[in-house]
Amino acid sequence: MIIDSTIAAVVTGGASGLGEATARALAAKGAKVALFDMNAGRAEQVAAEIGGIACMVDVTVEASVDAGFAKARAAHGQERVLVNCAGIATAAKTVKRDRDTGEISHLPLAAFEKVIRINLIGTFLCCAKSAAGMVTLDPVGAHGERGAIVNTASVAAEDGQIGQIAYASSKAGVKGMTLPLARDLMGEGIRVNAILPGIFGTPMLAGLPEKAQAALAEAVPFPKRLGDPAEYAALACFMIETGYFNGECVRLDGAIRMPPK
Repeated sequence: MIIDSTIAAVVTGGASGLGEATARALAAKGAKVALFDMNAGRAEQVAAEIGGIACMVDVTVEASVDAGFAKARAAHGQERVLVNCAGIATAAKTVKRDRDTGEISHLPLAAFEKVIRINLIGTFLCCAKSAAGMVTLDPVGAHGERGAIVNTASVAAEDGQIGQIAYASSKAGVKGMTLPLARDLMGEGIRVNAILPGIFGTPMLAGLPEKAQAALAEAVPFPKRLGDPAEYAALACFMIETGYFNGECVRLDGAIRMPPK
């Protein structure tokens, strides 16, 4: 599928980080891009810069997702491309012991559930809603393609660290849904792939001290730096435009394998 002015695309988490880079890359190729994000102000700013449209969407709420797709489609038509980048990261061990009192506590269910709802359920919800729209499109090309979906997992899906129980579980779910989604949608001409990013220079990491960021970069085998969100965007575009790319989960991580902590 060639990304050009005939293509409408939706990017969740499109106001910052990997999502923003992807939205900009898609728009640079001519696509009409809708940004789903909770940060309405920033989404509006990015949308204005790329000639897109901003939709304030909570990916955990079905009515909000429905409203986002309705707004995007009213402006651009039915999307053929969906890239899911919306997500959060938390750090908390399953069980911890207070060093002073010896009191033992476990990760609250609500905290675990919040990460699962945003990262995993939100990704599935957007995939299902988008695919239901894609199947109404006329197939294009010699092999009858209707659309392409790219989801964001993480190297934590395979190398989950101490304190990443919720995050790693959610991202393992995204990785695990890739092949079944591709198989569910193969008869409709819709491809599904996932990217497993390593340590990227996103707003999530920008708040860390420079020394901490340098240490993270040094842990990458090669190149010894943080990933550039533009590199994620380039891979997402490659997956969308390469018709034989389907049902795959690809690490983008500088060959890092995360240690326990």
